[in-house]
Amino acid sequence: MTFRLASAAALVALLFSSCASDSDLKVLSKSSASRYSSGTYTTGGASAQTGHYTTAQPSAAVVQSVAGHSKDKHGMPFYKASERTRLVRTTAYTCSEDDHIEYGSMNAAGTPLRYTNRVRSAAADWAVYPLGTVFRIKGMNQLFIVDDYGSALTGTSTVDIYTPSKAHMGAWGRRNVELTVVQWGSYARSAEVLSKRTHFPHCAQMYAAINRMTSGQSASTASR
Repeated sequence: MTFRLASAAALVALLFSSCASDSDLKVLSKSSASRYSSGTYTTGGASAQTGHYTTAQPSAAVVQSVAGHSKDKHGMPFYKASERTRLVRTTAYTCSEDDHIEYGSMNAAGTPLRYTNRVRSAAADWAVYPLGTVFRIKGMNQLFIVDDYGSALTGTSTVDIYTPSKAHMGAWGRRNVELTVVQWGSYARSAEVLSKRTHFPHCAQMYAAINRMTSGQSASTASR
């Protein structure tokens, strides 16, 4: 585990990338992603043009483990931090979508979105997956790092995977994957960023959720 964490820390500092050009494609919002069917669990090479993504089917044990967990509005489970391997609903986005285009190739942390053969960006509710969380998806070689968020993700356990074009976004579609947290990010850093953006409802919601969570942890520690 020490080796894996050290590797993750080294990899998240690698290579940045910006959006690919696909101006011939219609601009889609995140809400339009539902028109795509769930991603197929396939094997084989990746296509640079269409963004073929290979993910492995979640194990039966992970699927069965969701029983007894509280669920979000999509019926997907919330987990304890100690449960690092989990069944997660994923969607995809790109920086040329109409609800992201004003931010260009920058993420919510103020750094370039990442899409390399080793490290890729992802968005999530920072009260669920705090800024800097590193994870793997079963069947893929890359590490993913949570450095972005989205209003549609707030209050859910969904993870939005960054892709470099709308063609790639469509190829990912919406799929349930087996996700393993390699290293947790920082709630303190998440709160610091969000505290300056509470005029946005989704940021205020995440900020309040993080404060409730950290206050509860502090109270629990003090009572011991």
